[in-house]
This record gives sequence, C-alpha cells and structure tokens, in this order.
Amino acid sequence: MEITGGFWHARRETNARVSIPQGPALLESAGNLHNLRLAAGAAEGEFRGAYPFVDTDVYKWLEAAAWQLGQGADPSLAAEVGRIVSLVAGAQQDDGYLNTWFQLVKGGERYQDLRWGHELYCAGHLIQAAVAHHRTTGSEELLTVARKFADHIDTVFGSPGSGRPVDGIDGHPEVETALVELYRETGERRYLDLAGYFVDRHGHGLLGHEAYCQDRVPLREATDVEGHAVRQLYLLAAAADLATETGETELRSAAERLWHAMTAAKTHLTGGLGAHHDWEDFGDPYELPNERAYCETCAAIASVQWSWRMALLTGSARYSDLVERTLYNGFLAGVSLDGERWLYVNPLQVRDGHTDPGGDQSARRTRWFRCACCPPNVMRLLASLDHYLASGDADGLQIHQYTEGTYTHGPFTVRAETDYPWQGTIALTVEAAPDDRPWTLSLRIPQWCREFRVRVGERTYDRADAPVEDGWLRLARVWRPGDRLVLELALEPRLTAADPRVDAVRGCVAIERGPLVYCLEGADHPGGGLDDIVLDPTRPLAVRHRPDLLGGVTTVIAAGVRRPLPDPGWWPYRAAADTAPAAPGGPVAPGSPTTPGGAVELTAAHGDPVELTAVPYPVWANREDGAMRVWLPVS
Repeated sequence: MEITGGFWHARRETNARVSIPQGPALLESAGNLHNLRLAAGAAEGEFRGAYPFVDTDVYKWLEAAAWQLGQGADPSLAAEVGRIVSLVAGAQQDDGYLNTWFQLVKGGERYQDLRWGHELYCAGHLIQAAVAHHRTTGSEELLTVARKFADHIDTVFGSPGSGRPVDGIDGHPEVETALVELYRETGERRYLDLAGYFVDRHGHGLLGHEAYCQDRVPLREATDVEGHAVRQLYLLAAAADLATETGETELRSAAERLWHAMTAAKTHLTGGLGAHHDWEDFGDPYELPNERAYCETCAAIASVQWSWRMALLTGSARYSDLVERTLYNGFLAGVSLDGERWLYVNPLQVRDGHTDPGGDQSARRTRWFRCACCPPNVMRLLASLDHYLASGDADGLQIHQYTEGTYTHGPFTVRAETDYPWQGTIALTVEAAPDDRPWTLSLRIPQWCREFRVRVGERTYDRADAPVEDGWLRLARVWRPGDRLVLELALEPRLTAADPRVDAVRGCVAIERGPLVYCLEGADHPGGGLDDIVLDPTRPLAVRHRPDLLGGVTTVIAAGVRRPLPDPGWWPYRAAADTAPAAPGGPVAPGSPTTPGGAVELTAAHGDPVELTAVPYPVWANREDGAMRVWLPVS
C-alpha cells in the first residue's frame, strides 16, 4: 500500500520530517549512543541511563528510520542510519553478544537476571530493526549483527536435554516475534524453532510463576490476558506468527480465545489497554478506570501488531476493527500534532485541578522520557503503517483500512480517494486487473457502521442487498481498468454506553463518530471545569468541521448543563434523596437509543444550559494543559 494523501499521510509526514530526524540528537542527549561507543572502546566515561534495556531505544529508532528510507531516498537520514549501525556493530562482542548495560555495568555477566535484565528483549528489537533495514535498503550490515546475536542465543538457550546451558525465558517477551521475522527474512528454520521454544517455555515457572512476566500459566492453557499488558501482547503476537507459520491449531485457538477475553472485558473504548499504573497491568475484568487508566502507548502499538497478525491468520474483519479503533485513538493520542512531544500513558479523564506527577506517569505531553520506550515505538509504527492496511490472497484484494493512496496485490491495483475519517466516502478506481478472470475486491464494513451504500458502475447496493459476511463486503467480478466503485459509510455521531459491569462509567455515555472517540477539553469550555458537566442525551448531536482547530478536525456539538454543586463542606457525601433530581414526566425506559442507561431529560432546573464541543480524542492535550474527559454523565 502506498499512502499518498489524507489523514494518515499528514501524520506520517510529520513523523518523517520532525519525529524521526530528531531521534539521533535525543538518543545522544540521553546517553544511548554514548553507551554504544563505550562498549566499542571508542569513548571513555560512565554508562548513562537507569535501565538495562536502553539499547532498545536505539534499535526502535533504527527500525523507524529504515522503514522511512523505504518510502524514498533521504541521504541525510541514510547517513545517520549508517553512522548508528556502525556504532551498534562496533559494540558487539566477538561471540555475538550485545547489551551495553551488562557489558559496561555488570562486568560482562550474562543471563543471570532474565526476569529484569531484558537481554533477549533488546535482542528482539535489534533483530526487527535489522530485518527492516535489510528489506528497505538491501544492506547486510545490521542483519549480520542481528544474525550473529541470534546464532549466539541459539547456542545458549534450549529445553532440558537439548545440550544448551540455559533453559530460560526473558521477563519481557519480544525476541519471539523477532525470531519469526528473522526466519522469514533468511529462511533459516532454526530461528523459527527457537521462537517456538521461547513461546512454549513461558508459564512453566522459570521466572517464578508470575503473571507480570507471562510465566504463571502456559499460553495454550490460558483463559484470560493478565499481567504486564505490553509483555502479554508481544507474546501473543508471536503466538499468532507461529500459528501462521506452523499451522498449529492449538496455538491459534489459544490466541483467538485470549483476544476475545481481552476485547470483551479489558479494553477501553479508545482501544487502550492496561488498568493499573502499578506493574503496568491489565487488571480485572471490567476494571476500566478513567483518570487512573494506564493505557500505555506501547500497549496500543502491541495491540495493533497482535490484532493485525490475527486478521491475517483468520481472515476475520473483527481484528481489523480493533486495529482501526486503536490506531485512531489509543495509539495516535501518544504523539503530539507537531511530532515533538509524547504521552506515555493515555487516560480517559483529567480532572479539574489535576496535580500532575510528571515523568513517565504524566498526563501532560513530554519531550522525552527516562524510560523512553514509547516515542521510538510510535515512530516505527507510523513509518511502517502502510503494511497494516491491506492484504491479498489467490482470489483477490482485501482492504482493511481506508486511506488515500494505492492498494496493490499481484496484478490488481486500486487507487483510493477519500477524506476519511472526516468523511465517509471512499472512491476506488481500478488501475490494473487480471485479464478475463474474476477477482474479488473485499471491503471491510466497520463494526460501528450502521448503514452503508456502495455504487459499482450503474448499480447501488445497501446493507439490505449487499450481504456482509464476517465483516466483509465481497465483490467478485471481472474487473477492468477504469472501473469505479464508491463506498459510502454513514458517519452520524453516536452516543455509546458501556457494559453495566464497568463501574467507573455507569450512568455515563461517550461520543463517537466513525472510528473516532471524542472528548471534552477545558480549552473549549471556559468559565468552569468539566467535572460538573452533564450531557443531555435527548438532544441531537451536530457536526461542525473546524479547519482552523487542531490542524483541521471535525467536532461534535452536544447539549448539556453545568449542574450546580453544593458548597464544599467537611464531608463530601449526602443522602441520595438530597442530590437526585426527579425525572420530568416519570422514568425513561432503560436502553432507549437517545437516553442510554435510562437517563433523565435535563431541564434548566438541573443547571445552566451549556453547548458542549467535543474534539477527537487523538488530538487532545495539544493546546493548554487542562481538564479532559471521554465519558460524560447523563443524569
């Protein structure tokens, strides 16, 4: 897929012009490159950094830069990549081992702290950078480093009886999916087998039977996602890769089962994952807090990687539905519109009078982090986004995500014109097609879309006469160059209510439009905070495009009131009869589309009327610091 315009093209341009080019200077100032020079014997001084995995920041940046080089020639970027690849190669030891923390701080000690040391996690990111570099440039330099490290690991790790000295796993999965990619790049089966060994050994108590590092229960026996969200998702991405390569049904069934458990009870509306700041943990089923939501940016990225692999493995559109939701919301909020500032955590509410802790836990955008895993992770996903949009098989082309550009599979090429997600019209023109052979063009109809129309030539279909199967509208015919198809997805704004078991948002609704989740920001509601806002669900929602706001966004206008709050006293609790307003005309039927959760109709007696302006969640925190909320009370 070649992205040539529209929403994602603009964000990728910022990534290419701002985010990626600033990487080397940030890595230099944080000490990452200094550590490589120390390990290579090319500099003097002390190790800089607080963690044993700081090398991965370099590797993720290299992967991002490599994918970017695949978009077109950039001599300046290519020179920076070459310089840093040489630093990495110079730091590698003769037997292939490479980790600056252990080489410089731990006196060469190896594999003695697999729970916290992250040696294999670092190796995984190195391998993925090397694969990207080789695929886009053809250079063998970084791939040689990665293969040498992978070969070293293969001589060290193995099951009892294998003759290898260490039976162990890393506390942070990552090397597993990287090894599968290395197998795909080189054809060396032993890399795939090594990935399978690591996946299989999780859950057998090698790290103390802890859920945090995915060691409590074997993956094939697991019934729920648990522990550190990013670690769980990286492991499951590897499981999907292995199931794809080996055809193993038990592993595939486990991945499907765990994906459903995650989406049913542990996924925020934004696609964000992770309820707990402590241990960066999933939390319990339906434990989905707002202001304390962790929703690490890296977890959103891992979710996209896993769901995309599940989409390719199963063919089901539901996985790409979650990819879309996560890309537009939980992921994209992690980087500012100017490409220079980042969010590590992505809460769904920032209260009036919020006191920010700063650092990695901040709800304010930050230039860089002490643990800087998220910024280069965002860079690499944006740079490789064209790989997550479409797929192909022997029968045709499947379009998973809509953007302006050209989709190509074999002899079939389709050009797309669209202003999605602001508008729901996607115009597709066939530019090349097989001669005199039926070819199936499959279009994902998003789960959120209530109505759609599709025009093919002189015919128009809607949901009634264009059956959607497992999320796909499949159009099989002999296509000719010049054939035109127009898909229209209805983008009416909607109110969404949560499962009643989500205590944090009971009695609340959220505003959505198309794939975008919306939020209120204090900047749009001067004269008062957001904690006393109540949305009126009986009033219609209106759409207003604002080219002057936040780079050009479509806002949703809603009606509400600012409820009068009692004067603060020494005790914030009161009898329910003293606080609950009576419902005019009696109770409203629960579940009504216009009154989710049985909300009462609001009148001026309940507070001062106020017009609410909701902006897309992915652009919040790009103006002044202040309050924000996604979920809005309705009574």
